[in-house]
Amino acid sequence: MDLINANGIGKIGAKVLDGERISPEEAYDLYSLPLAELGMLADARRRWKKKDAYGGAGERIVTYIVDRNINYTNVCNVGCKFCAFYRRKRDADHYVLSPETISGKVAELEAIGGTQILLQGGHHPDLGIDYYLELLSYLKEKHPGINIHGFSPPEFIHFSRTFEMPLEEVLRRFRDAGLGSVPGGGAEILVDEVRKRIAALKCSADQWLEVMRTAHRLGLRSSATMMFGHVESLADRIEHLRRLRNLQDETRGFTAFICWTFQPENTALGGRKLGPSEYLRMQALSRVFLDNVDNIQASWVTQGPEIGQVALRFGANDFGSVMMEENVVSAAGTTFRMTAKEIETFIGEAGFEPRRRNNWYELLS
Repeated sequence: MDLINANGIGKIGAKVLDGERISPEEAYDLYSLPLAELGMLADARRRWKKKDAYGGAGERIVTYIVDRNINYTNVCNVGCKFCAFYRRKRDADHYVLSPETISGKVAELEAIGGTQILLQGGHHPDLGIDYYLELLSYLKEKHPGINIHGFSPPEFIHFSRTFEMPLEEVLRRFRDAGLGSVPGGGAEILVDEVRKRIAALKCSADQWLEVMRTAHRLGLRSSATMMFGHVESLADRIEHLRRLRNLQDETRGFTAFICWTFQPENTALGGRKLGPSEYLRMQALSRVFLDNVDNIQASWVTQGPEIGQVALRFGANDFGSVMMEENVVSAAGTTFRMTAKEIETFIGEAGFEPRRRNNWYELLS
């Protein structure tokens, strides 16, 4: 496929600049462009996508959220090869947090102006539905202003099996108890051949998508994610994006997309850690390909704040979270932390206006 025409603009580039949809076949050619050129196209797509947002100020606004990642248990019977966080029940450092302990963490978040918790854990084989429903109800009663962005598709598949309950009923009961939205964790790569190599006991790609489809139908919006740089190919990454885009065409339930690179330290999978250029290339391609997803989040948690800042010129319009607490990525040897003031400084230095948001990308300040 020709990338350059007589006017010096690639045919595919012209489609991107015109806001047209890119095919999976064209995605390969986009990915092979010089990084600066691909970044330019992603930035153009960001500006096109956000031009009417926030009263017409969307092109110059970069958002962020103040939240806290709370892992209610580290007990998991899946044994993903890429995870350094999980423990078995026999391990001395395994835990399950009580509602009171989690509430204390939420109170600390409220004290710094936070508005959301990301509540996730391992696939604990013995926790029944009462633990989860009582936890959600307790947190909603004690902290009504905090959105509970909770669990993940693999957890919900685990719940459905463990509770011997249809998936839709599980999601409905969690929603009614206080769940506000669903994070996109556990997607990894939505290709079963890849999933079998890195997490053989985790839910299938179709199951991940079905959880999201059902959640969206019940009014629970969600994010979508990709963890790449382990055993997958470029074809697998593009297939992952294709499947997300197709579901978004169907439900319009994804609020944002976040991709990050696999962190190999302390994991059974091991391997080479991808550098910033590969991350920026994948994020830029994602912005162009996912034409029906409004928000792309920079992954400074794995790349560092300076690359997160550069990512704002490679298609991202959101700087993610202050993330008062984070345990999973840290367990794999990568630890970056920033305050709200530091995030706003990085956004401002990149030439954008920092604004705080909630989970639905409504501005709070």
